[in-house]
Amino acid sequence: MRVMVLVKATDESEKGVLPTTELLEAMGRYNEELINAGIMLAADGLKPSSEGKRIAFDGPGRTVIDGPFTQTRELVAGFWLWQVKDMDEAVAWVKRCPNPMPGPSEIEIRPVYEVADFGEVLTPDLTEMHDRMREKLSGN
Repeated sequence: MRVMVLVKATDESEKGVLPTTELLEAMGRYNEELINAGIMLAADGLKPSSEGKRIAFDGPGRTVIDGPFTQTRELVAGFWLWQVKDMDEAVAWVKRCPNPMPGPSEIEIRPVYEVADFGEVLTPDLTEMHDRMREKLSGN
């Protein structure tokens, strides 16, 4: 199963405070473990929401909203995309993670939808389209 592992933002990360050299080294070692275990598919940190935008949808209308955004605890400061056996394995890996922030922090794990999850609403044409896009993304 694939999971998105979300590092929640903090007041410090939203102020653009960069991690220490020690934290970068610890996270680098942790990321190497994930790669060596065949878990990590992708990962990156995100700049503060003050540098971001949101697009609000209402029917055909689109409204661009400039950051920063409120509710810091609901924002994401970084992410991993992992391939794991199950949620228990993902939890075990997150528990091994260095604290990603200088103070209290949270990491959220969310399962990624797989094609099979869509059941009968996924027509053969949609399945073919999905497979074609995945192939292009994988570079084949």
